[in-house]
Amino acid sequence: MALNPWPDTQWTTLERDAQGWHRPTPAWWRAFFARPELALVPESCQAERRLHTALQAEPLRPVTPQELAALKDADARENWQHALAFRDDAQAAGTLEGWLLRLFRGGPITLPPLFIELVLQALVRGLLDDSDDAFEWRAAELLFRPQRVTHHEGRVLLGDRDTLDLNHETQGFGTLGQLLVEAQAPLRRLDLQVLSPDNSTAYFERAAKPQLGTPFLLDLTHQVQRDLGHGIQFGLVNKHSGLQALARVLVRWTRHLLGVQVTIEPLQQVDDTAWRWHLGLDAEASTLLNDLYEGRDIEPERQQRLLSLFRLRFADPGEMRPDVAGAPVYLGLMADAQQLVKLKPQNLLLNLPVKQGS
Repeated sequence: MALNPWPDTQWTTLERDAQGWHRPTPAWWRAFFARPELALVPESCQAERRLHTALQAEPLRPVTPQELAALKDADARENWQHALAFRDDAQAAGTLEGWLLRLFRGGPITLPPLFIELVLQALVRGLLDDSDDAFEWRAAELLFRPQRVTHHEGRVLLGDRDTLDLNHETQGFGTLGQLLVEAQAPLRRLDLQVLSPDNSTAYFERAAKPQLGTPFLLDLTHQVQRDLGHGIQFGLVNKHSGLQALARVLVRWTRHLLGVQVTIEPLQQVDDTAWRWHLGLDAEASTLLNDLYEGRDIEPERQQRLLSLFRLRFADPGEMRPDVAGAPVYLGLMADAQQLVKLKPQNLLLNLPVKQGS
């Protein structure tokens, strides 16, 4: 596509190996070390300035413990320790996918979440390179950015948490906006829009400028109610539901990382007396599905926070564990008590009943 969504991923500087996985290049690391979290500030000491300059010239150069110990600021020293450990581990893994799988399968994670989110975004960017579907791109943001849920006129809408929170505090004008808000000066509000076919081009234009945030809300409503008058109502399947787009993204994700082909369809309820396997796409949904599977009573408040269920099927049942081969896998997506959605794409990688060796 002509536009370059999410350019902050520096996806164009990554290389692909034979299976399509992403190899970080010196140019990708150079951009990583130039991120704001590692950027020099007026207070940076000479040792940090030397380190920064050296890594910009040679992003893969070894850094000795003595060089890190020379950094005077403890926070800067810790940031660089994490960043360099990430670089060395990713280089050892060979690809970002290989690094991510090792990380998720290796037990407790101590790496700052930002690094994981950056890798997830870069990989999802690659998954969608052949897609011109704005709904898929917006739904894919759930894999690496928390979302706020709101219910409006019978619809379930998701908005990017960071964009909404920033604009709530500053009305979209950054630090200057914060000063104006504190001075109680009137400001324009962020122009939120529900993503639709009519504004999909505008989504891509905005995604090419990530510093502006994402003002597009994703509609996760299963059905749209239509009133014919005389007390007659009926439901229509929401043709442009973000749930369908999210399902397609998760299909791509599963195929790319696990090498298995699946289908995923949104559901409003599970009616399956032979329910065998389930997993939550987030921590809240995992707990809820466990309770449902065990037949425990679910409080109405928790039920209302369940945004959707999904049914996943393997194209080849032979790629599943023999004890559940051919059975559907049920997924859930849920908001927490603060109406936040924090999708964990690693749950699909870790908890699908994939046959060992597939």
